[in-house]
Amino acid sequence: MEKEHRFNKEDLMDFVVRYMSKLGVPAEDAKIVGDVLISADVRGVESHGLLRLGSYYGNRISKNYIDPTTPFKIITETPTTALIDGGNGCGQVVSYKAMQMAIEKAKKSGLAAITVNNSNHFGIAGYYSMMALEHGMIGICMTNSQPLVAPTYGRTAVMGTNPISVAAPSNTEYPYVLDMATSAVAYGKIQLYEKKQEKIPLGWGIDEDGLVTDNPSKIKPGGHGALLPLGGMDITAGYKGFGLAIFVEIMCSILSGGNYLTQVGSPSKPEPTGVSHFFMAINIEAFRPLIDFKMQLDDMIRLLKSSPLAVDRDEILVAGTKEFEYQKYNEVNGVPLIQPIVDDLMKEAEKVGVEFPLEKAINK
Repeated sequence: MEKEHRFNKEDLMDFVVRYMSKLGVPAEDAKIVGDVLISADVRGVESHGLLRLGSYYGNRISKNYIDPTTPFKIITETPTTALIDGGNGCGQVVSYKAMQMAIEKAKKSGLAAITVNNSNHFGIAGYYSMMALEHGMIGICMTNSQPLVAPTYGRTAVMGTNPISVAAPSNTEYPYVLDMATSAVAYGKIQLYEKKQEKIPLGWGIDEDGLVTDNPSKIKPGGHGALLPLGGMDITAGYKGFGLAIFVEIMCSILSGGNYLTQVGSPSKPEPTGVSHFFMAINIEAFRPLIDFKMQLDDMIRLLKSSPLAVDRDEILVAGTKEFEYQKYNEVNGVPLIQPIVDDLMKEAEKVGVEFPLEKAINK
């Protein structure tokens, strides 16, 4: 087990703002980036948390591959839709603004959808779908990404992990929050296993010959191995994940006129990645009373959880439950960061001339 440090969220946020500000990101935008990344760590999704602060965002901004000011602009707009050019800026910033816009439009029109092109990686998709919850709405979010996934029967990465997230509000149960890649696993988890020097489960990816591998080092962007679609190989219905990935491409990139499949750029290259996103907010009150919806969803969740358990299983977990439990624990005990991530953050901090708050760790 790697040594783990825990930090107050406020100390980590302060660090992210200082770090991003040194790179030219406005303070308010840096807070959005920080909140998205730290929320991932709080919810136990460490593959999309501060692990990526320097390796992706800091690295690309410092090399002028990403515009730190995120000069997004609205291209077309109606009362229920909009297309936004992300300005090759911080994906979190334009995504936060786009989901806000969708929510405001849905308050007036019942539902709204926003597409974004010319953007960058935006963190966890669930962050944006969950923005709708406090407004009594269902939130939907999707994004394409750099090619990391091979199609069924292929051996070359041509599709992104293309996640889908849906969030629906409940009354007393945890909200339903689905946040899933359409690949067998997110690439960040491959990086995490490699950093921990652990084998990956069989069915997550293939090597450059198209053979299933348990070695995370054999799955690299740029033609050296690939992730498998959700479901894995064809015999375990990987073609379903393949189909879902293409659906995400249609809703994100084709609908917005953005880059798709191998047109989406690599984070290691200077060209804009051209990532595209899709956001939707559905105002439940436009259909029925919100409290009725919440209570009925509660009942459905309880019916699922009370159904007979498999042998040696203690609980049925509905999408979002595990993450909300992590969040509940970590909000009391501090945000967890394993030693390799802390080491990387300290190195990145030194590069830009700020200090990482290791001395403020709750458990030194």
